[in-house]
Amino acid sequence: MYAWPAPSVPVLPGQGPDVAIHDSSRGGRVTLAPGPVARLYVCGITPYDATHLGHAATYTAFDLLQRLWLDSGRQVHYVQNVTDVDDPLLERAAATGEEWTALAERETALFREDMTALRVLPPRDYLGAVESIPLIVPLVERLRETGAAYELDGDVYFSVESDRRFGTVSGLDAAAMRALSAERGGDPERPGKKHPVDPLLWRAARPGEPSWDGGALGAGRPGWHIECVAIALDRLGMGFDVQGGGSDLVFPHHEMGASHAQVLTGEQPFAQAYVHAGMVGYEGEKMSKSKGNLVLVSRLREAGVDPAAIRLALLAHHYRTDWEWTDAVLDEALGRLARWRAAVSRPDGPSAEELPGRVRAALADDLDAPAALAAVDRWAELQEREGGQDTGAPGLVSRTVDALLGVAL
Repeated sequence: MYAWPAPSVPVLPGQGPDVAIHDSSRGGRVTLAPGPVARLYVCGITPYDATHLGHAATYTAFDLLQRLWLDSGRQVHYVQNVTDVDDPLLERAAATGEEWTALAERETALFREDMTALRVLPPRDYLGAVESIPLIVPLVERLRETGAAYELDGDVYFSVESDRRFGTVSGLDAAAMRALSAERGGDPERPGKKHPVDPLLWRAARPGEPSWDGGALGAGRPGWHIECVAIALDRLGMGFDVQGGGSDLVFPHHEMGASHAQVLTGEQPFAQAYVHAGMVGYEGEKMSKSKGNLVLVSRLREAGVDPAAIRLALLAHHYRTDWEWTDAVLDEALGRLARWRAAVSRPDGPSAEELPGRVRAALADDLDAPAALAAVDRWAELQEREGGQDTGAPGLVSRTVDALLGVAL
């Protein structure tokens, strides 16, 4: 599977600092110190509907991290998956009468278009679940051979009790885990399971469902968590720098993925830090495909909204906060974009020599995009109020905003 084209990223004078970021598994801030190549895995979409602003907020947040790492002189090995076979996708296809493969291909293509418009840097590796089945099957077979997985009516489940570190990513108690498992795709009430929250590794073939050769597992299709583990281990290896996604992935997805990998390799941790973006709401509820209360990036673009304004609207909220999309949020972003563009369109202006450092410092402080925007606002306000004689300032501001915030002025 291919990703989307990469926008150019200007090179700024100097070099950015290391990033301090909130690690969900520790419940506090850690300073990331990758090697020459920073390794990032962010969980991708299940392509049964278009990109909504909750998705866009998550991928924009991790785009900031990529840009900071590049600005610090590192390369970035970024991996993202596409869950291009899963129950929600098959259910949507059945409800609409569309072939599930056509639905997945169309919505993945639209996601690429949205990411391109938002100037999100693409992953180096962009892999679908279906194409990753040859990576997944051997891992499930190994888990079963070692006793960490078991069969139930042809399906294969992972035993969470096989990992002594299970629960350390989310820190949740048993009752909360069980409730979230039921809410987020698990089957804690299924009779015969060793533990209620044991997740599915391999779903045996059912009539009317797609299936693939699973070797000793029999025909079927993979579970959700093992998909990301197989891809991450194959492309990044154990102990990569950041596992990212929305806060609704802390449990079960990231908890289960960590356990799968730790049992498979005998090593720990799966990721050095677990970083999660907050949820975006609309009309009083979390924006989600299941609820249908979606504001779609593609619809905003079709309505003529500048993608740069959409991106600024997302960056106006700290990535870890839950917030609600409103017309006022978009209006504020449109106004900010207009002010910034007017400010950098002048032939000179007040000195911007310190602006790259201020934006870097804000973003290195747990990706504090609102503080970074405020630093640019201050320069734009000074430009409007007083002007200046520095002919290089508008260009430096434009390059800083482009390189670090991903907004083209």
